[in-house]
Amino acid sequence: MSAIAMTRSGDRIAFDRLGEGPGVVFVAGAGPFRATDPTTTRTAELAARQGVQTLVFDRLGRGESAAEGDLTLERELDAIAAAIDAVGGRAVLVGHSSGCSIALAAADAGLPVTGLALWEAPIGQFRGGAAQFEADFLAHLDAGDLEAAQVEYMRDMPPEFLEHARAMPEWPQIAAGSRTYRADARSLAWAEEVPLAERLAGIAVPALVMVGAQTFPGMRETADRLAEALPRATFREMPGAMHDWEPAPMADALVRLALEAAQG
Repeated sequence: MSAIAMTRSGDRIAFDRLGEGPGVVFVAGAGPFRATDPTTTRTAELAARQGVQTLVFDRLGRGESAAEGDLTLERELDAIAAAIDAVGGRAVLVGHSSGCSIALAAADAGLPVTGLALWEAPIGQFRGGAAQFEADFLAHLDAGDLEAAQVEYMRDMPPEFLEHARAMPEWPQIAAGSRTYRADARSLAWAEEVPLAERLAGIAVPALVMVGAQTFPGMRETADRLAEALPRATFREMPGAMHDWEPAPMADALVRLALEAAQG
């Protein structure tokens, strides 16, 4: 059912919650929210039919989760904490793209995360490193130039992604959404601040690191590094293409992970 939760930072997050059982919380990457992401909603519906409780929320500043000011990583982690609380106080986090690094930061910060499902994390894939990427992105964001911030955020994506986005009539709204990417940029830089094995050494929950059968250059290599660095990780190629997954097999994989994680 659709509901609202308050975070420790005083933000309101809107979410849909389905099913009963161990919690599974979806953490979107840069851009998507419930109204624009039918794949995640469908995955949550299918998983909820199999004995888990799923929650899909609008990240801060998106959809129905209106929020003002700087949308920092700390505020996003408070939003995740509220989402976890809404499914019983413990949950598997499902990260998509930069949502993976946010989910990893949540687990590292000590939130009650029982497992991690990471889909195509772009960690370690920025020319010049993620710290420079974050600095360049924030220079535009803090200057109030949201279109330049959006372009900067997409600089290392396939160029046709930006070309397609700029040709869309929704481009002004897409660019305005760049104000919600501050936490994404921070978490990606955080992941690179120390060697990956050192950064992730304390995250001892079961983790499923995934890429689609048709994926972009670099994604598989990053997944291999994550699976090696996380203490309890496995790698799996899944049905999917264009940075997205197929809902039915993804739901099955998440249910297995959530039930395993609930057993300790």
